[in-house]
Amino acid sequence: MAFMEKPPAGKVLLDDTVPLTAAIEASQSLQSHTIVRRYSDFDLLNNSLQIAGLSLPLPPKKLIGNMDREFIAERQKGLQNYLNVITTNHILSNCELVKKFLDPNNYSANYTEIALQQVSMFFRSEPKWEVVEPLKDIGWRIRKKYFLMKIKNQPKERLVLSWADLGPDKYLSDKDFQCLIKLLPSCLHPYIYRVTFATANESSALLIRMFNDKGTLKDLIYKAKPKDPFLKKYCNPKKIQGLELQQIKTYGRQILEVLKFLHDKGFPYGHLHASNVMLDGDTCRLLDLENSLLGLPSFYRSYFSQFRKINTLESVDVHCFGHLLYEMTYGRPPDSVPVDSFPPAPSMAVVAVLESTLSCEACKNGMPTVSRLLQMPLFSDVLLTTSEKPQFKIPTKLKEALRIAKECIEKRLIEEQKQIYQHRRLTRAQSHHGSEEERKKRKILARKKSKRSAVENSEEHSAKYSNSNNSGSGASSPLTSPSSPTPPSTAAALGLSKRCKEGKWFSMKYKTLNCYVSHSVKRMLLPKYLIGDPEPLIHRNSSGDWYVYLLPPQLSSRLEGKNA
Repeated sequence: MAFMEKPPAGKVLLDDTVPLTAAIEASQSLQSHTIVRRYSDFDLLNNSLQIAGLSLPLPPKKLIGNMDREFIAERQKGLQNYLNVITTNHILSNCELVKKFLDPNNYSANYTEIALQQVSMFFRSEPKWEVVEPLKDIGWRIRKKYFLMKIKNQPKERLVLSWADLGPDKYLSDKDFQCLIKLLPSCLHPYIYRVTFATANESSALLIRMFNDKGTLKDLIYKAKPKDPFLKKYCNPKKIQGLELQQIKTYGRQILEVLKFLHDKGFPYGHLHASNVMLDGDTCRLLDLENSLLGLPSFYRSYFSQFRKINTLESVDVHCFGHLLYEMTYGRPPDSVPVDSFPPAPSMAVVAVLESTLSCEACKNGMPTVSRLLQMPLFSDVLLTTSEKPQFKIPTKLKEALRIAKECIEKRLIEEQKQIYQHRRLTRAQSHHGSEEERKKRKILARKKSKRSAVENSEEHSAKYSNSNNSGSGASSPLTSPSSPTPPSTAAALGLSKRCKEGKWFSMKYKTLNCYVSHSVKRMLLPKYLIGDPEPLIHRNSSGDWYVYLLPPQLSSRLEGKNA
C-alpha cells in the first residue's frame, strides 16, 4: 500500500519547525500549558546559548532586594523581552536547548542516545564500519544526528553517518519507504552528493556519505569549520560578505538544474538551504534527498507556511532558492520575508531573481517555475561543463507512491496555511476592535442608537397619550371636529426631546397649526446624565388649545403638577 491513512507507530507527529512563543505569568494557570522556571533556569539557558556568540538581553542578577515587588515586576518584563528575542531568532528558536526549555514535555528525550542505540544495532549486521567520533550538533535538526565513520580496511578514509527519525510528513508505507531509501545510492547526478550506503527500518533511516573537509555552501559563505556546532557556525558570523557574482551565477545554475531534474522525475524535495548544498571544488551538490521520504519538515517552513500561494513542493523549492540566493549575495539571511527592498547587489539581474521569489508581490501571487528562473538573464548565459550523465531509475509502483505522498504533504501544508490565515484575520479583527479609534466610533454609534430609540419611544408615547385623551374627552369635543385644532406635530416633539437630552435651559413655545407645545421646566437645568425617553403630558384648556409637556422620566413625577 503506497499511502497509509493511519500514521505508523514510529512516526513523530510533532512538527519541530513550528515556532514556540512564551508569555511570563505571575502565577500558574491550570487552563493552559504552563511551566515553572526560576531565574536560575534562565541563567543556565543563557550560559548554554553563549556558544552562538550573540549578546542576549538577560536581566542581571540581584542578591539584595530581589523580593521587592517593583524589582520583580521589572525583572518579569526583562525576562519576557529575553524570551521574545530568542523565539524570534530563526536559528535559536529551532535549537534543542530552547525547545527543551520551553516545552520539556515534548522534548525530554535524549536523541543522541537514541541515535547511538540505532547505530549500534546497525553495526551488528555491518561489521566493516566503525565510529570515529560523534559530530555533536553540527546540524539544526533535533531528531537527526551525525557520526564520523571509517571503514576498517581503509582507516584513513572518513565518512559521515546520518541517522534521522520519522517526521510528521511521512506518508509512505513502510515497504515503499524502505525500498526508496535503499534506492538512493543508485541516484547519479553531477549536482547530487552521492550516497554510499542507505538503510531504513519502520521508525528511522541511516545513510552514509563521504566526509568533505570543505563543508557546505553555508560554510563557505560564513567562513566556518564543518565540524563546529551549528549555533557557533552560523548565528553570529565574524564577517558578513557575499560571494562573487560569477560564483552566484554558477552555483545558482547548478542548483536549479538539479531541482528541475528532481521535479521532472516526480521526486519531492522541499529541503533546499545552504547547509544542504555540499561544495566539491567549484561544483555544488545537493544533500539530504531522504528528508522528504522521512517526512521531515523544511528548514524554511515557518516562512513559506505564511503564504497560501506557496502550496506545492515545487513552489517551496523555488521560494527556498530565493533564500539561498539572498544568502549567497549578501552573506546573511533576510531579516524578514517578504522583503520590501533589497540592498545593492553585484548585478540588477540578481535583484530581479530575488524579487521574483522573495518580494511581497511574489509571495502574494505565487512563485515562478524552475524553468522560468533558468531563462532569466542571471543564469541563461552560464555554461556548465560536465560529462556525468544523470541517472535515477524509479519503478512505476514507487513513482505512484511518491505522487500520493507528495499530495499528502501538500495537503497538510495547505491546511496549516489556512489555519495561520484564519488566526491572523482573527488577531487583526481583535486588534482593530480594541483600538482607541474603534472604541470612540462605538461610543458615537451607541449615542446615536440611544437617541434614535428615545425618539421612537417619544412618538409611541405621544400617540398613546393622544388616543387616551381622545377617548376621555367624549363626543362633546372630538379630536376630529373641524373646530378643534390638530394635535402637536412629531417635529415639535422631536425638537423638544432632543433639547431635553442635551441638558440645556428651557423657556420656549413651539406653535404648529394653533397647537402650542410647551415645556414644563422654565428655570431648571436638565443634566446630561438624565438620559431616557421623554414622557409627554397632554392637556387641553378651556379655549380648546392642546398643550404637550415633554419631560424626562426622572423628572415627570416631580413636575407633573406644574404648567407652562
